[in-house]
Amino acid sequence: MFHIEISTSGTDRSDALVEHVHTHLEHENRRFADRLTRVEVHISDTNAGKQGKHDKRCVLEARPRGMDPVVVTEEGDDLYQVVRDGSRKLGRALGRRFEKTSAVN
Repeated sequence: MFHIEISTSGTDRSDALVEHVHTHLEHENRRFADRLTRVEVHISDTNAGKQGKHDKRCVLEARPRGMDPVVVTEEGDDLYQVVRDGSRKLGRALGRRFEKTSAVN
């Protein structure tokens, strides 16, 4: 399995959030596990605790072996939801990247 690095800004890093990140990233991207070295996850609350629309952000940066990084960003109102949606978005982006690479070879 690939290594997952998590950083947070403007929000607490809880065990539940860390587990949520691991669960969704591993589930959505397990088919690419042997092709990835790591995924960096940057979770932030841009209002740092104040209420606001789309103030939660999750930036995911996947590092495929021998390729440029794949980066996706998801924003919304709920940290857990942006992690779920960002994980899915990363899976689609990686799928496209690997399909292009396979088509060239």
